[in-house]
Amino acid sequence: MQNKKIPMRQCVGCGEMKGKKDLIRILKTQEGEILVDATGRKNGRGAYICPDIECFKKARKSKGLERSFKMAISSEIYENLEKEMSQFEK
Repeated sequence: MQNKKIPMRQCVGCGEMKGKKDLIRILKTQEGEILVDATGRKNGRGAYICPDIECFKKARKSKGLERSFKMAISSEIYENLEKEMSQFEK
């Protein structure tokens, strides 16, 4: 019997490698819109972050999302993402 491979992703906040299911996907659509992808299946460029507000603050401070998406992100977008992420926090 084979062990099933667990897809690993790196958190843009803390930099830890974790299972894909344990992280939240933040998505940049083709139109340039940035939003939280709860399903993890929408089309676009994805970045992963822990469901922890502290990791989100680290990602904002270190510009982890900006590096992942190769674009500047306004403070309004960060505030909207923070509100959406507060729903997922464990």
